[in-house]
Amino acid sequence: MKKAKKTLEEINRYLKKLRKKTPTQTRGFYNLLFSIETGKALDKKTKELIAIALSIITHCEWCIVFHVNEAIKAGAKEEEILESIWMAVLMGGGPALMYGQLALKAFEELKKG
Repeated sequence: MKKAKKTLEEINRYLKKLRKKTPTQTRGFYNLLFSIETGKALDKKTKELIAIALSIITHCEWCIVFHVNEAIKAGAKEEEILESIWMAVLMGGGPALMYGQLALKAFEELKKG
């Protein structure tokens, strides 16, 4: 896994390109994203912790970094990240354990600032 900050920079760079090249699709995705994020039953941090577990299960390294960063911004602590990792492992077995380590690594790198 690349350094977490560098990965975030790549994510932002390529999302910008996608917005420019496919504005209708990107706008549609962001509308969906906004409608989910503005739901009231779960707070932002809880949603990001769920997203971390799902990112691990789907083996998406960029998603892991992105959602760990968002969880940190929402106030997630290391213990919460660790519980998200282990929920993913519970549901996804050994491969989730391997990808869960990437979430911990991203947390450690991004928390340093």
